Amino acid sequence: MTAGATTQQADRTLQGIAIILASVAAMAFADAVVKLISAEVTLWQVFVARSLFALPCLVALALFRGGRMRPRAPRWVLLRSLSILLCWILYYAALPHLNLALAAVAVYTNPIMTALLSALLLREPVTARQWCGVLLGFVGVATVLRPDSASFSWAVLLPLLAAAFYAFASVVTRSKCRAEDAVSLAVSLHLAFLVTGCLGSLILLGVGLDAATQAGQPFLLGDWDAMGMEAWGAMALLGVLSALFFLGVAKAYQIAPPQIVAVFDYGYLLSAALWGFVFFAERPDRHTLIGMACIAAAGLLVAAPSGRR
Repeated sequence: MTAGATTQQADRTLQGIAIILASVAAMAFADAVVKLISAEVTLWQVFVARSLFALPCLVALALFRGGRMRPRAPRWVLLRSLSILLCWILYYAALPHLNLALAAVAVYTNPIMTALLSALLLREPVTARQWCGVLLGFVGVATVLRPDSASFSWAVLLPLLAAAFYAFASVVTRSKCRAEDAVSLAVSLHLAFLVTGCLGSLILLGVGLDAATQAGQPFLLGDWDAMGMEAWGAMALLGVLSALFFLGVAKAYQIAPPQIVAVFDYGYLLSAALWGFVFFAERPDRHTLIGMACIAAAGLLVAAPSGRR
């Protein structure tokens, strides 16, 4: 590889890092809003209303840029969209039961899974130092979750499973969707959210669950409630933030190695801890702070340049 090509790849990697950091900061705020309104609306309402605002933004952007909205590889784009869709269903289902920082740490086992999948499926080179970073990140996550403690909640399994779907989607984006326009990927994903939200609502309406069952999981199983101006305003904000996030994530994973982008995905943890404190007065305990420190160190190990071209 020539020096110019190496420099160009480094520049694109830095662009990917900057994009993913901005994207996860936006989404951490959006997820705090979802948790805040989860007692008033259902998951399916969020999917539908958010997409109704996000899609016009994305379509307008595509028309302005003259980009391609139709996928080049529809099957892979559909698989990617379904994987991310399942990720967010699982993650949002956990939010009413976990504090935001804990749920964020659980779902951010995904860089570990991304590095593993990148090595196994894409044959991406992962150095010994990067594997040490992956291991240290795992130690940090385990420190925060404390699976052997009395405070452990089985609800953390939901964001852990969500992490697996997110990691798979990241690898698919890198390997099969690099030629896709990032706006096209974001549009396809929000169409999947919109369709799933409508289907989920219709299924629940047809099943007709009793009040006791709905009360056990109101965010997942509750009926649609009429939304006031405040709720619609929140949905509009979620739509814009969601459009920016999924557009940014698609672009970052297209232009930079997924195991590096996935590590800077960890910026979500700091933002989630901040908004958890602002909205819900959640204070990270000692184990959470130690775990986050381990995760930050893991990010440096994985992302630092190797010194070899």
